[in-house]
Amino acid sequence: MPRRDLKKLVKPKRAAAVTDAARYRESFARYLASERQMSGNTVAAYRRDLARFFQWLAGRGLATLTHSDLADYPAWLTDQGLAPTSVARHVVSLKSFFRYLVLEGVLNENQAALVASQKLWRRVPKVLSPAEVDKLLTAPLAGEPLWRRDRAILELLYATGARVSEVSNLRLRDVHLAERFCLCHGKGDKERMVPMGTSAQQVLAAYLQRERLKLAKRRDPESEFLFLSSRGARLSRERIWELLKKSARLAGVSAKISPHSLRHSFATHLLAGGADIRHVQELLGHASIATTQLYTHVDASKLKQVHTAFHPRA
Repeated sequence: MPRRDLKKLVKPKRAAAVTDAARYRESFARYLASERQMSGNTVAAYRRDLARFFQWLAGRGLATLTHSDLADYPAWLTDQGLAPTSVARHVVSLKSFFRYLVLEGVLNENQAALVASQKLWRRVPKVLSPAEVDKLLTAPLAGEPLWRRDRAILELLYATGARVSEVSNLRLRDVHLAERFCLCHGKGDKERMVPMGTSAQQVLAAYLQRERLKLAKRRDPESEFLFLSSRGARLSRERIWELLKKSARLAGVSAKISPHSLRHSFATHLLAGGADIRHVQELLGHASIATTQLYTHVDASKLKQVHTAFHPRA
């Protein structure tokens, strides 16, 4: 068949993407959840990123876009006020979406493959000092509504280094108080066992004995989730994040608090105390030790101690 006729056969397939963009967007989300086995939170993040991409697209057809067109997308994101890290994440989402369209035969090539965002410096995470952690964990005062639950959440976040989403999804069967450990379900639903200290064990026991049963009765006495809202539903990660910010204000903690603040502090304090980095990697559930190594740059005092102790001319 002449090359000219072959192009005529291929082109309508690409043009179909002009009108079916929304449909492919939804099928992409299903693909991420079912075939890539991504968590609900990750799929939701991809959805949000693509929603912004389709805002930029403004009705243009996917098949008509060129590499040059797509190269303008990161600059547009920057103009929208997004931080470099957010721009980089949006570009990753875009490339994954276009790879999927090629995989499905919607497009003949991945026009987004060469789209680049600015190179990022790896930021050293901000951590709380042990004294600041102590103030934060005791910020929910006795007598306030649900103070036992709130203290238990904060203690568990710091005791285990778990992600906020992991704590939100903890079930009663995941917590083993007598043995002082819990089972966290991380990214890709990977399960890991994380020990907890005596302090976390005690405040968690008080919450289970004094508050949780009352909360469960408000909605579902058979609820399997560990932490419940005032109405008895599973406590969302957004609500835990609000609790963390509120507690920081009450404690007078000046450091910028993020959803990972106690996780960062957990890792840094362990390493500063002499814990092996491989063990910390396991506790955090990091797939790569390179991610954990970021915390080795945080505590300069530890480096000074090592230098003083072992360098012959220190």
